[in-house]
Amino acid sequence: MEYLIALIPALGWGLMPLITGKMGGSEANQIFGIGAGASIVGIIAFLITQPTVSAGAFIFSMVCGALWSTAQIGQFVSFKRMGVSSTIPLSTVFQLVGNSLIGVMIFGEWRGAKALLIGFGALLIVIIGALMTSVSDKKGDSKVTTSNVIFLLATTIGYWIYSSFPKIPYLANQSSEGIFLPEVLGILVGAILYELFTGNAKAFGQKEQYTNILGGISWGIAAFAYIFAARSLGVNVAFIFTQLNVVIATFGGILVLHEHKSSHEMKFTLLGILLIVIGSVATIFA
Repeated sequence: MEYLIALIPALGWGLMPLITGKMGGSEANQIFGIGAGASIVGIIAFLITQPTVSAGAFIFSMVCGALWSTAQIGQFVSFKRMGVSSTIPLSTVFQLVGNSLIGVMIFGEWRGAKALLIGFGALLIVIIGALMTSVSDKKGDSKVTTSNVIFLLATTIGYWIYSSFPKIPYLANQSSEGIFLPEVLGILVGAILYELFTGNAKAFGQKEQYTNILGGISWGIAAFAYIFAARSLGVNVAFIFTQLNVVIATFGGILVLHEHKSSHEMKFTLLGILLIVIGSVATIFA
């Protein structure tokens, strides 16, 4: 049963970009949908589990959730610029590399020469895999441009902060269920502030603002299930399962959202995804 639970995060996070892609709308519509849908899941989960959380941790978690929303907005913009099948592999790599470096430099992970060798070797494999997924037959016609990649990398900083905050000693004694609700409420608050301060208030009257809540529910269920997967199988094993989301989202973008790739590009994408998964798994042994 625990392995079935561990598949939920990969499925939910892999389906989210496909759902929002089908629902359409602007990035403002989509980030609001994620925040609202995830908040619905968070409220239900909070009522069922009834965890305790301090006021300080509640506020701090909300701030981190709001920072996550900035990264997700960048990803939604990138979906439109480069397509889901090109954005997800690159985003996965940026998150993995950034989180790993933060873990090494700030939290003292990968101690010893052997661990560093395995860790950085695995990251190199992941980077090569990402480069392969961006191969295009038509030079100069690829949507994976330097400016688009830099934009995605810059907005990924929000993901790094979000991924790192549970490791902060201030939250060490807080339950995962307790900080889940303020996290997702922070995403919703971040989405609302984004719409108000960027002149997108009209989005509240658009249908896509609310149909994208389905994507948020998918994301929220995945995030909450990961808490239990990590608890029953351990963070390392649970993390391996989450890497399947890049497979679902990438090929879903091609099959469901009809993002075209030639047979030559598809070969490189297949091999690139394989390397990303292998490299991601290998970091666990560092």
